[in-house]
Amino acid sequence: MDFLPIFRNVNGRTIIVAGGGTVAARRCEIALRAGARVKLFADSIDEDDFTGIRDHQHLQHFARCPEPADFDGAALAFAACRKLDDDRKIADMARAAKVPVNVADRPELCDFIMPSIVDRAPIVVAVSSSGASPILARMIRARLETMLPAAFGKLARFAGDIRDQVMERLKNGENRRRFWERILEGPMATLVFSGDEETARAMLQRELEAAAAEERAGIRGEVYLVGCGPGDPDLLTFKALRLMQKADVVLYDRLLGDGILNLVRREAERIYVGKREGDHAVPQEDISEMLVRLAKEGKRVLRLKGGDPFIFGRGGEEIERLAEEHIPFQVVPGVTAAAGCAAYAGIPLTHRDHAQSCLFITAHGKDGIVDLDWTQVLRPNQTIAVYMGLRLLPQLTHAFLEHGADAAMPVAVVEKGTRPDQRVITGTLADIAEKVEQAGLQSPAMIIIGTVVTLRDKLSWYLPEDGEQETTQGRFIGSL
Repeated sequence: MDFLPIFRNVNGRTIIVAGGGTVAARRCEIALRAGARVKLFADSIDEDDFTGIRDHQHLQHFARCPEPADFDGAALAFAACRKLDDDRKIADMARAAKVPVNVADRPELCDFIMPSIVDRAPIVVAVSSSGASPILARMIRARLETMLPAAFGKLARFAGDIRDQVMERLKNGENRRRFWERILEGPMATLVFSGDEETARAMLQRELEAAAAEERAGIRGEVYLVGCGPGDPDLLTFKALRLMQKADVVLYDRLLGDGILNLVRREAERIYVGKREGDHAVPQEDISEMLVRLAKEGKRVLRLKGGDPFIFGRGGEEIERLAEEHIPFQVVPGVTAAAGCAAYAGIPLTHRDHAQSCLFITAHGKDGIVDLDWTQVLRPNQTIAVYMGLRLLPQLTHAFLEHGADAAMPVAVVEKGTRPDQRVITGTLADIAEKVEQAGLQSPAMIIIGTVVTLRDKLSWYLPEDGEQETTQGRFIGSL
């Protein structure tokens, strides 16, 4: 984060604007909308740009350059003179008076920058690129404009009107938060959007009665078991994102991709329960008991798991324990590592000419390599996706060869699949273990065995020269 995003109260305060063109006019306009008193300094102004605000009662135009005394008591200053030397003088005077200043199109001279704004007053959404790309910020704002109904402001005002009533009826802060989430996402919000506030207020009373009864009975906790996919945050489902914003406490493991935790409600307590070989931060049994305990305390518990919770993720064990205690839970599937890593590496798991089936297995057994059903594993025209097999790769490939697999069978190992630092090493059953050791691949990694691996030559938009390690430059074009 390059800038601290804040919303400043300038109602009734003085704001200095220097310049008479389009940018200066927009600065004046937004300052006036925020209730400020604007002092505009410019020898002349473009009448077309200032149409609609030229005669505003809180806009004063001075046909001269500002002087140091003009900055006394000002809340903010904007320099938009269109000449760098003039803008620099304005910035120097503002700083001398300890007034934060913004210089148009000069981030290096700014104390603060102006975001692109979606105005649904009293709801305001600000989008900033930290000055790097204002055009991109405006593009994002345009998308948000289409997503947020104009009536959002009406809903916010309605919520403000009933806030004291809710505070009086519901004494528990957690219960109040759940109440607001329920009504602002439910039918009552739809009634407000449509203008039927009378019916909305009647519904409000019923919802308040129900919430008060829930408070008297004791707040009930629940658990959200959410699959986060192999790492790329863009692979999260809408439902996952919605539940991540409701959680009171989150239990997460080491397989989460960078940036996923940033999507969780900021006020949520975070507990690391990750496991790696030889370092179990929290044993699985303790994780299950922790879910039970936290839910019984009335908390909404978010359990984030890499990949899919029910594919080698031990999610079934966790919800089995919850069910024993009659604790409500929701399970949100995630993109499992085999599907995600294969797609981002340009390898289809099935293909009419190569594989009519795909088998997911884990190589991680209690006492080393798992005892596999080799008749099932070595069926022709089949892709094998191996989870948790990197450490045991030499033993695994040896076992395949020992049971009759072709030494020339293509193999791909995908390290940190779907992430920016993804790497892919390809080879055969005969040489893949040595290639992976030389490349220094680390977990998490997915092993894909089958002739579908050869399709990467056709399905990747970039492939390195022979012997060169592949990075995400070789990512399957379908994932871009």
